[in-house]
Order: sequence, then structure tokens, then C-alpha cells
Amino acid sequence: MKIIPLGIWGGYPKANSATSSFLIQEDGFHLLFDCGSGVLASVQNYISIQQLDAVIITHYHHDHILDVGALHYAKLIQNQLHEQHKTLPIYAHDQDEQFHSLSYKEHTKAYDLAKTSQIGPFTIQTTKTDHPAYCLAVRLNAKGKNVVFTADTALEKSLIPFAQNADLLVSEANLYQEYEGQIPGHMSGRQAGILADEAMVKQLMLTHLPHFGNLNNLVEEAKQTYTNQTTIATVGKTYII
Repeated sequence: MKIIPLGIWGGYPKANSATSSFLIQEDGFHLLFDCGSGVLASVQNYISIQQLDAVIITHYHHDHILDVGALHYAKLIQNQLHEQHKTLPIYAHDQDEQFHSLSYKEHTKAYDLAKTSQIGPFTIQTTKTDHPAYCLAVRLNAKGKNVVFTADTALEKSLIPFAQNADLLVSEANLYQEYEGQIPGHMSGRQAGILADEAMVKQLMLTHLPHFGNLNNLVEEAKQTYTNQTTIATVGKTYII
């Protein structure tokens, strides 16, 4: 499994960047994980729009769905330009009326992520997170390798068994330790480390980052409790799991 971070920011993208999102590849299958601001431009650094095979949307906050509208137009144009028409499946929960807006003519079609067990080569599991908007964490399995994406969440005890023994935990870290409890539905680097430690994951990657401060402090916070490899997601780097 190959994972390429496309953006790392929470809320909005910094200049020439994108909000937290990932391109996940396995056996020639290209899965886009979240589609917020700047993501559609970023993903085209690695594959064409027509090469996208599926999209996962964790929830309906703008920093996770804003580029879906642009993706609709991209699919319309690319389907017009190519002889082979391709409908792009978009997987998201149906607990919000915006679910139906993910389908666009014959170009994209929405599917209920919570009722999906397989997307291409990936086996899928989901669990609800602790976030102001209904949001799903996602566990992907391919060829015996497991990657867990927390999506947006406060430290939630149910995530510990969900992430248990994962080869990689991709955790949000939108807060520094001194802001814990002040912004609902998000974790600090320290709390991401607690989750990684208690779930006994092999590696921890931090994303959905704050727009201020020294980001390396998030890693140091995580290392208070988690002793395995911890990194800030690097845009454009290919992580092989």
C-alpha cells in the first residue's frame, strides 16, 4: 500500500497547499481520502483525474468536501474529452442531507461508506468519531496491512480497539497540548500519542495541523507516551506500508 499526503492543514490551506487529504494506491487502484480545499489541484501532481477510482469523504465540513464541486466539473469535462466514460464512486456517510449532492449526473455517484466493506483492493471498516459534525474514522486493509485514519475527532476511547495493532495510524493533531479541551472535536499531538500507544500501532503520522506554532512540538508531545516512529505527514512523500 502506498500513501501520498496531498495536504496537511486543518480548516483551510496555507498558500500553495491543501487541507488534510491523501492519495492511497494499491495494485494500480487510486483512492482519494477526503477532498477539501486545494486537494483537486494537489492530486493532479501524481495522477490524472480520470485515473481516480474512488473517493472517501469522512464528513461534511468544508475542509473535507470543498473541492467536491470542482471534482464534479472535472469529471464532466474529462468524460467529454475521453472516449471511455467513467463514473467516479464517492463514499461518505448518509447522516447528512449533503450525501445526495455527492452524486452528479452520470459523472459521480454517492455510496454509503458505513455500509461499504470493500472499495477496490481495500477492505473497509468505519467507526463514528467524537466531532461536532457526524464523522467516520476509517480502517483500510490490503494484503494484510492495516492503516487507520482517525479523521477529525477528540480523543475517543472507542478508537483504541478500532486502531489496534495497525501498521500505521494517521491521526489528526489540530491542537497543541495547552489548547486541549478548548476546541471540541480535535486532538493534540499528546493525545494522538496516547491513542497510538494504547492501540499499539507500529507507526504514527500526524496531519490536520494547526496554522501556527512549531509543528515539531506536536511530535515531541506525542513522544511523551508513544515511543515508536512518529512523523508529521510530508506532502508528496510516498509512504509504503
